[in-house]
Amino acid sequence: MTITESESTDLPTPTGPMRTYLVRPNGEGCYPGVVLYSEIFQVTGPIRRTAAMLASHGFVVAVPEIFHELEPAGTVLAYDEAGAARGNQHKITKTLSSYDGDARAVLDYLASLPYCTGKLGVMGICIGGHLAFRAAMHPDVLAAACFYATDIHKHSLGQGLHDDSLDRVAEIKGELLMIWGRQDPHIPREGRALIYNALSDAAVRFQWHEFNGAHAFLRDEGPRYDPAVASICYGLAAELFHRRLR
Repeated sequence: MTITESESTDLPTPTGPMRTYLVRPNGEGCYPGVVLYSEIFQVTGPIRRTAAMLASHGFVVAVPEIFHELEPAGTVLAYDEAGAARGNQHKITKTLSSYDGDARAVLDYLASLPYCTGKLGVMGICIGGHLAFRAAMHPDVLAAACFYATDIHKHSLGQGLHDDSLDRVAEIKGELLMIWGRQDPHIPREGRALIYNALSDAAVRFQWHEFNGAHAFLRDEGPRYDPAVASICYGLAAELFHRRLR
């Protein structure tokens, strides 16, 4: 379906306003909501196109700027060495409680919209995959799609490099879709196994897919992009949200 995109609002959070972009289906009616968490580079072209894809499947999509306390509103970091270094520093400067406060703010915002049914899912890529994983601990999140989620196995999200994401997996009550690249050096086989075992031990409902791909194989810019695999992955995410949020 066609979409309306590029609406934005500044959501109040405990650490200041968070610029959030909204993409939704055209026309009247109510639709489920999905929070889309970006990579460390914030709301880039590839992230906007991913949001548009989700909205075209019939979802209201909110895309927050994950480093709103650390960068001026509207900042997009470049896909280069300097941008990666800046984003990675922000990742461990921001506190875990700030990430969690942001999640509560954007979930509440989506649920309050007159054209949202109140049924909520989350999706994220790279650091966003980890943020989606944590957001899934909220009982109102019915489904989460996490793409090559970084730092879960190392407990290294946020200031102090000591997150509790794996320790809290039993709090996840919705269904997870976990997607990985076997050639991704950021989440090696041992790290993936640690996450898989934690989810299994906690009896979390989840799907698990590994593809032959490097980190960022979903991003439609750069040499690691794999269009065929990306198409399969987007289909898996759409199926999850259609099944769990309708």
